[in-house]
Amino acid sequence: MSPALEIRNMTRAEVDELVAWAAREGWNPGLHDADAFWATDPDAFIAADLDDELIGGGAITSYDGDFGFMGFFIVRPEYRGRGLGNALWHARRDRLLQRLRPDASIGMDGVFTMQDYYAKGGFTFSHRNMRFRTEIPARPVALPEADPAVFPLATVPLDQLLAYDRTCFPAARRTFLQHWIGQPEALALGYRRDGMLRGYGVIRRCGEGCKIGPLFADDAAVAETLYTHLAPFAAGGPLFLDAPENNPAAMALVRRHGMKEVFGCARMYLGPAPDLLHERIFGVTTFELG
Repeated sequence: MSPALEIRNMTRAEVDELVAWAAREGWNPGLHDADAFWATDPDAFIAADLDDELIGGGAITSYDGDFGFMGFFIVRPEYRGRGLGNALWHARRDRLLQRLRPDASIGMDGVFTMQDYYAKGGFTFSHRNMRFRTEIPARPVALPEADPAVFPLATVPLDQLLAYDRTCFPAARRTFLQHWIGQPEALALGYRRDGMLRGYGVIRRCGEGCKIGPLFADDAAVAETLYTHLAPFAAGGPLFLDAPENNPAAMALVRRHGMKEVFGCARMYLGPAPDLLHERIFGVTTFELG
């Protein structure tokens, strides 16, 4: 590592700067992502300083030491190609390993062009998560008929939500979900059948349009119902969904709604791949925190 490169924890204000960088890179973060991310793990945000100037950063989120996720890896364009990003990435990986239990895995969503680089750092490819886009008319031809099974997610007991989420995510994330489903400029809906939660989804406003994430459901019919009730929130602008390619029903959903692929990432793991119900994952939560 260059002696002039200092690796340290970020301040809350610097996280806003990192999110602004992400927006300029075209990652289209949510308007209130930084608040939820910071509340989840304020020690996750790592800065790289060169001669006392912030030149890069990233997140190394620990979910109670049980699972880690690396995201938000950015080096300012004028400092790329000098080995600084390499030093920052390895420092982040090593710091995160120290924050986890010895048998915990680390996940990441890396752009395809960097996949070989991350493989050299110990990560193994799992599947592709693809970003899809569609335009939602300002005045939809017809709104979906209200389904009595769909309800505001905030009314479900939190333990029930956590139990369902745990089938689709590698660790419990109580603090994150409390902030995520209650964030401003967002809509969070659940689907109930036989008195049990059978799926849920969140849509939030982003720098450009709106993004659904997560979209978890027992089956394609539940996912379809949740999608059609969430999509009108994006009326008058673009709607994005990050769908996993290893769920054929998720790929069928985006095709059915005429969504076009605009971006993608390789989901990779350092350590064993988590045992998840992939058939329930129709949309991942974020590329930044998993």
